[in-house]
Formats: sequence, structure tokens, C-alpha cells
Amino acid sequence: MNVESLRELYEKDFYLWVQENLKLLRNKEYDLVDWENLLEEIEDMGQRHFESMISYMAVIMEHLYKWENFKHSLDMGHSWVDSVYTARERLVRIFKNHPSLKKKAKERNVLQGAWEDAVYALINWFKRPKNKGLVQNYFKGRFPTEKDFPRECPYTFEQIMEYEPWLEER
Repeated sequence: MNVESLRELYEKDFYLWVQENLKLLRNKEYDLVDWENLLEEIEDMGQRHFESMISYMAVIMEHLYKWENFKHSLDMGHSWVDSVYTARERLVRIFKNHPSLKKKAKERNVLQGAWEDAVYALINWFKRPKNKGLVQNYFKGRFPTEKDFPRECPYTFEQIMEYEPWLEER
């Protein structure tokens, strides 16, 4: 199998493409490896873990923010708490398996990116029909925009991982 046929295989049968490239690498037939696609896949592997981390951080921030700002009854927010704990458990697992991501997660621009995702989720949450009353109460009947939420991330990495405002209310 030559490089061109491997590139075609990449589009048609990814699993077989992986197996063929593995075989070439094990046999040290480096000149036959589909390096272009292989390097792209390696980069994508790392990016997937990074994006998962951002997603879990955004969920935590979204639900912490809802608890602090939009919880208006005692029976509200239990699913937010469950979601925060689940996302934290997944983050702990990611950090255990990929320790360098924990250091990355503490960077201001990474926290800010996760916050921007959380704001987007908050805006969409208010568009759900069940939240019509909240839109009326908090935003005088208009749907919120990015301008209705803090521009800068209001949470530290430590708060994302440890803050439990529901325990403080007891």
C-alpha cells in the first residue's frame, strides 16, 4: 500500500486506515505512512480532551451562576447541583489522565472561554418556554443578551472545582 492509497483509505475506512498506519509504524516503514492525516489526528486527539474540559467548566459556571442569581424557590436548582457535581467528577478524571490540562484550565483566557460558553448556555436557557416567567421577572420580558451577564469570568478555577453555595444556605 502506498501513501496515496492510504490517503484515500482515510476517507473511506478510518479504522482500516489506522490499522494500516500502525502496521507501517511498527515495521518502521516511515516513508509509507500517511503523515499528513496522522499528524492531524494526533492534534485532534489532544483537542478533544481540551474541549471536554472547557465544556465541563462551562456547565459548572452556568449552574453556579443560575444558583446565585436565578434561584427563586426552595425546590429550584437541585438538577443544577447534580450537574455541577457530575461535571466536577469528570474534570477530576480528565485532570488525572491529562495533568497538563489542569494547569491549562487555570489560565485566564481558558476560564474566559469557558465563561463565554456558559453565557451562551444561559441565554438559551431563558429562551425555553418553561422560563417565560423568569424572563419577565429578571429581564422585564425581553430575552437576555451577553450584555446582561458579567463580561469577565466571575469564577476562579478554585471556585469551579470547590465552590458550593447551596451548602452555605443551610
